[in-house]
Amino acid sequence: MKKIDENLIDQLAHLSRLEFSQEEKEKILSDLNRILDYIDQLNELDTENVEPLIYLSPNKDILREDVVNENLKKEDALKNAPKKDSDYFRVPKVIQ
Repeated sequence: MKKIDENLIDQLAHLSRLEFSQEEKEKILSDLNRILDYIDQLNELDTENVEPLIYLSPNKDILREDVVNENLKKEDALKNAPKKDSDYFRVPKVIQ
């Protein structure tokens, strides 16, 4: 597998419009190469008879049925509102 070098870090920094100090470049270089080494280790595993993992849980689409309930009436909804205007809640303006 190809190793990451400083030229690739420079290209990535240019594409992402980032600037790194030499110390940061060395840290990124080390981290990315460690990630690639770890992936190489994973590639050594035999996954021939392993089913792909689609769901993290054995449960599939456990959904409840939609049930129509009685809605709250306007008068009841506005009953305890600190400020109201006929059919609406009054709230402080947040967009100038």
